[in-house]
Amino acid sequence: MLLKDIRDYQILFLGLFLVVGIGTRDWTLRPELIGVAIATSLATQWILSLVTGKELMTNLRSALITSLGLSLLLRADHWTTMAIAAAIAIASKFIFQVGDKHFFNPANFGIISALILTPDAWVSPGQWGEEWWYGLLFAGTGGMILQRVGRWDTTAAFLGSYSLLEAIRNLWLGWTWDVYWHRLMSGSLLLFALFMITDPRSIPNSRIGRVVWAVCIAGLTFTLRNYFFVSTAVFWALFALAPLTILLDILWVAPRFAWHEGAEEAGERTSYSPLLYRRD
Repeated sequence: MLLKDIRDYQILFLGLFLVVGIGTRDWTLRPELIGVAIATSLATQWILSLVTGKELMTNLRSALITSLGLSLLLRADHWTTMAIAAAIAIASKFIFQVGDKHFFNPANFGIISALILTPDAWVSPGQWGEEWWYGLLFAGTGGMILQRVGRWDTTAAFLGSYSLLEAIRNLWLGWTWDVYWHRLMSGSLLLFALFMITDPRSIPNSRIGRVVWAVCIAGLTFTLRNYFFVSTAVFWALFALAPLTILLDILWVAPRFAWHEGAEEAGERTSYSPLLYRRD
């Protein structure tokens, strides 16, 4: 039986990634911190939805997706750090809005906030290693979601621009191509490109706006990683350039993305909002 809402598949896939990661990568994941992230996200979403009068059940899906994204990427020594990250992630959707559209990716905002505000939070970009089958898993599940949402342009623009910049640098330095592929064949990079920067509710509405935005993120990621040696460059780049969405939506006006639950039953295409991090 097919699930009615594409976000349900996203929840299923993220849960699968957690299980696979724990089972095959021996992560230092603590079940109690995952529970804290889920409980805090759902509670914060419920409270703020009541206060603002937003639809609760749809937004609970968003909160659950955000909490799973935090569990996949963020590490902490204390449960309070995870609670802070989850609460801030959900609250950012309600606070940072322009024209009833939030422009920060919630999970990304929560991760950066935890890194800045707490002493025991960290992110491990290399936690997925470089095994080829992780890439197939991410590409298959992410591709299914992006096909339904129509946001392949964002992923293609980001990966294409970033890989081109790395290729030029590799040639300039005279390195062998195995170094180049080593820098690109990262499960975390694919996870970011397929799930995090493709959230249609917080990225530019127009196709050209999304392409420009993704290219800018790729350029900043490349600069931070190679010249400032920031291992978590992709997350900082997305955080820093999130407000650019506002300008791009003004320059290139396009209809705002909206969920259409139950569209499949009516024989329509279902709009979806990809991950790692926020949807409502």
